[in-house]
Amino acid sequence: MNLYPKAILFLFFFCIPLIGWAQTFQLHGILKDGDRDESLGFAQVALFESLTAADPITYTDTDEDGKFVLEVEKGSYVLKAFFIGYEDLVVENVTVDGQVSLGDLEMIGTAEKLEEIVVQTSKMPVRSSLEGITISPENNLANAGGTLLDVLRNTPSISVSEDGAISLRGSNGTNILINGRNSSLTQNLDQLPASAVEEIKVINNPNARYDAAAEGGVIDIVLKKGQDLGTHGGVEGTYGTRGRSNIGGRINHRNATFNVFGGYNYRNWKGVSKRSSIREIFEDQERLAQNTNGSEREKSHNLNLGADYYFGNSMLSYEGVYQYGHQFQVNTLYSELTSLDPAGMDGSFDYVRRNNEDETDEGLDNALIFEHNFEGKGHLLRFTASHSYRNQFKTQNIEIFGNTLAPLPGNLSGQEQAFTDEVRNITVLQADYIKPWETGKFETGLKSNIRKFDNDYQYLRYEEAEGSFVEDPSISNRFLYQDQIHAGYAIFSSTVKKFEYALGLRGEYTQVDTYLKNTDEENQQRYFNLFPSVQGMYNLDDNHSLKFTYSRRIDRPTAWRLNPFPDITDSLNIRRGNPDLEPEMINSFEVGHLANFDKSSFATNLFYRKVNGQLDFITLVEDGISYSQPANLLSSQSYGVEFIGVAEVSDWYSLNGGVTLFRIAVDGSNIGEEFTNSGFSWNAKLTQDFKFPLGINLQVVGNYDSPEIEAQGRDLARYSMDASIQKSFFSDKASVLLSVRDVFNTDRFAGETRTNTFSQEFRAKRETRIMLVTARYNF
Repeated sequence: MNLYPKAILFLFFFCIPLIGWAQTFQLHGILKDGDRDESLGFAQVALFESLTAADPITYTDTDEDGKFVLEVEKGSYVLKAFFIGYEDLVVENVTVDGQVSLGDLEMIGTAEKLEEIVVQTSKMPVRSSLEGITISPENNLANAGGTLLDVLRNTPSISVSEDGAISLRGSNGTNILINGRNSSLTQNLDQLPASAVEEIKVINNPNARYDAAAEGGVIDIVLKKGQDLGTHGGVEGTYGTRGRSNIGGRINHRNATFNVFGGYNYRNWKGVSKRSSIREIFEDQERLAQNTNGSEREKSHNLNLGADYYFGNSMLSYEGVYQYGHQFQVNTLYSELTSLDPAGMDGSFDYVRRNNEDETDEGLDNALIFEHNFEGKGHLLRFTASHSYRNQFKTQNIEIFGNTLAPLPGNLSGQEQAFTDEVRNITVLQADYIKPWETGKFETGLKSNIRKFDNDYQYLRYEEAEGSFVEDPSISNRFLYQDQIHAGYAIFSSTVKKFEYALGLRGEYTQVDTYLKNTDEENQQRYFNLFPSVQGMYNLDDNHSLKFTYSRRIDRPTAWRLNPFPDITDSLNIRRGNPDLEPEMINSFEVGHLANFDKSSFATNLFYRKVNGQLDFITLVEDGISYSQPANLLSSQSYGVEFIGVAEVSDWYSLNGGVTLFRIAVDGSNIGEEFTNSGFSWNAKLTQDFKFPLGINLQVVGNYDSPEIEAQGRDLARYSMDASIQKSFFSDKASVLLSVRDVFNTDRFAGETRTNTFSQEFRAKRETRIMLVTARYNF
């Protein structure tokens, strides 16, 4: 029997269905902004079997020109497109029976032009807007393996002090938010890894939608949650000098109904530091020289989880963050007190104070958000409820070695212990409503911010007679702080030809209660304030705009500043609070020019800020002891100019950076003439990126902060340079990065104070020149 014809016939009938089943066709099109007729790059496009299907059959991203191509079998589908800031695009009854072109598809934006980002491409590391700038940390290689503080150090207009305090355009008062909400987790920004941050919004002159708190403005930290369809994620690991390590990962899965995301980061960081200071008291003819050697190690865990549920025109979201850190520090302070008068004290008085600190830090942040989109562009209602908890517990074991500079067991002359237990709770309830129309929109909302802080400090001294540690009630204290801020706001915005404007008014009722348990002392404050805001923009053409902003703001004294009991870590240099502090009242003006081009963006801003009741730290010397405490000065004024630019000069070279020049005048004549000061300061940051063949990128970052005046002196200049080189693999899904921070080891903090009664100067140097190797993989 001849099987050959039968075999051919069998293969023919078997393979034809398979060929038909495997055949796919291309569906392509272009996404555009419906208002401006501009292409939308990096948007999500997906095909579904039906309107109610949760998982897409296939999906892709548009390229930089808004183009997309999908491959799919023959059939009828629903096409959906997703992009942040735009309403979802839905195209039903898309029939595919060959190669199909959908042509141009328009997406409708949900935000007005006053809020738009000037540079449209998401590849830009710094983007300018009417209110400020937006930073994408992942686009800056210098942030690899770092924390949020490292990101802020490389951000234009921002300076980070020795103790991690943030200043914006020379102002220390900033309102730091996480995902747009008040959170106790912002108390320690060094525990939040840079890899967990999606973007940072720096809002210099916020409108009435934001809390009126903070002199310098608002910094909003937006954490990653993942918006891409399907399953995506990434892992990252860093190892560096002194055994520093940082490892983390993130993952999200999204379909048309759900988005679930999570991330984890573990950080093991070590460091050493040195600090020196010299203080001279003129009347007593005394000179105190101090040197401190320090070492620290911190282990921390950071976990964020969340989910979005999409139903109809509504979305219900949960966002949670958990942090745990354990820090160990050893600081050894060497003090030498001598006389400047030859006929003064005989010899010198020496002592050593060694402080062993063990601190645990635990925080939890939970938020529930409901958002409903009505029919019509940008018409929405949003409710938010969140609670933030933080507990810091610190143990200090202090050894004192008197009349010697040798901290040997045989020279031990005293021992002290201190325990600090601080609990912070923040609850926020908020509702926002936006109603747009053809030429404008109306926004309104209510917000309640309720905070409770409990600081319990216990101090003990070893008594030889007792043979044990005995509490000293004159130093131990418990300080309770509670405040409630209830607010309402309204904003009216409109567009008249080329001119856009927004008028806002916010009212805040503040209730503050403090209680000092040791003295049974209570303090209450009740006040109501109105905070107007004005924003305006005139569009000269498609590339150039002029802007104007004004806002009235407030900076309330923090619980730490109000607590009058002293920090005696150094018995000759004591910090204490001031329960009589009053809030600052600020008027802030800004005029600017925005220029937007295809591959560059430039922003120039002139700003002026007047502060009544300026809060500043002053130093007083009493009985040979230096006391540093906050006080309300009469006023301060600052004005200056800021320039921020981003440019892709060529395919292989791009740069971004900023220069801020400003003058500060502080009037503390209500306390004394020596508390009046003025001076000019400036800072500059420049990041340069070089792209080489074979997927190799080089980045160089330079920072400079000029001397800056304080009420009684000035901080000295700081400058540093970081360098990083990266090699990418597997179509940029993986990379290995080598970075060197502070290449020339120049970064340090220094300052000087001079009054009619004393002078003081200090120098502080951390281990800033470190080398890190980071490996990343994204999927």
